[in-house]
Amino acid sequence: MPKTIYLANPYGFSEQQKALILPPIIAQLENLGLEVWEPFARNNQVDFEQAGWAYRIAQQDYADVVAADAIFAVVNGVPPDEGVMVELGMAIALRKPTFLFRDDFRRATDSDEYPLNLMLFAGMPEQSWRDYYYTSLAEIASPAKALARWASAESWSV
Repeated sequence: MPKTIYLANPYGFSEQQKALILPPIIAQLENLGLEVWEPFARNNQVDFEQAGWAYRIAQQDYADVVAADAIFAVVNGVPPDEGVMVELGMAIALRKPTFLFRDDFRRATDSDEYPLNLMLFAGMPEQSWRDYYYTSLAEIASPAKALARWASAESWSV
């Protein structure tokens, strides 16, 4: 049974981004043998006219973060999408392996050490956090990076 990875991202809000940006990211993750749980594809088949739709989506996304083996979070933007940040925070609190993707060149931190808010790195090793941080699509499948090692490992600890 393949490992599952929750793909936290803001791209499902835009039809164009959903069609053009998400597929290559999903393909890279699937090429590692992972089952990708993309929340817009999994949980947005609801009637937005029906009362309570937002609560149901939030609860299902939360359940998916809890059930997934790890999280791959797209953290583009200044600041990154608040929903992605909440999902990432839940995954860190649950001690899930966390992997960050940012191909956005804009500065989003006050730290000289980290490219984003330092709390986003709380679920990663102090010295080797760069192995969990991705800045291009090509890096996602790199065997030198943590995601490929995690995907093929029998067991994992940070």
